[in-house]
Amino acid sequence: MAVPKKRHSHSRTRKRRNHQALKAEGHITCPQCREPMKLHHVCGNCGYYRSREVVAKEA
Repeated sequence: MAVPKKRHSHSRTRKRRNHQALKAEGHITCPQCREPMKLHHVCGNCGYYRSREVVAKEA
């Protein structure tokens, strides 16, 4: 297995790791109420997830 000959500096290591921070969070529109919501999360406005009511909203 290959071993690096020299140590990477802190700044070089952080530059490499920083690309993860550039990705934006995934947002979609809720099919029920058309409000923006995070991917793979229950809608905060209507309480639906994948066309099923998961959280009952109080009137």
